[in-house]
Amino acid sequence: MPNAITIKRKVRFGDCDPGGIVYTPRFADFAIEAVDSALAVLFERKGGISALMNFGIMPPARSLSFEFLHPVTWDDELSIKVSVDEIRLHAFCFLIEGYLADNTLAFSARLTQVCVSPETKKTVKIPEMLKVRLAQLHG
Repeated sequence: MPNAITIKRKVRFGDCDPGGIVYTPRFADFAIEAVDSALAVLFERKGGISALMNFGIMPPARSLSFEFLHPVTWDDELSIKVSVDEIRLHAFCFLIEGYLADNTLAFSARLTQVCVSPETKKTVKIPEMLKVRLAQLHG
């Protein structure tokens, strides 16, 4: 398994403002959809984020941050690279990097998800088997 999984996405007309530039909030969708798709590849099943719940945890997002480096426009082909940036005691962080067709880095994002017990709704340690799987994407 590589240290990152790359997801392809074409920018649709509806993702953009009247000037043809992607609406800023759409990048959150791009990032979360890419993480979901990358986890589906990692866990070899549909619904990657929901697959995390098979480890007996709920994975709410704690933070999502972006850096916008180049405009993204209608009809651009994005290659969105997803890797695990950090594995902590109770949380893990994804690094999401969106590249244009010419390999220009257009945006980077970081998504932190926390492990929460479905019963108590309190943070719990990352299950050991989940750590092992996430480590496959740790660069």
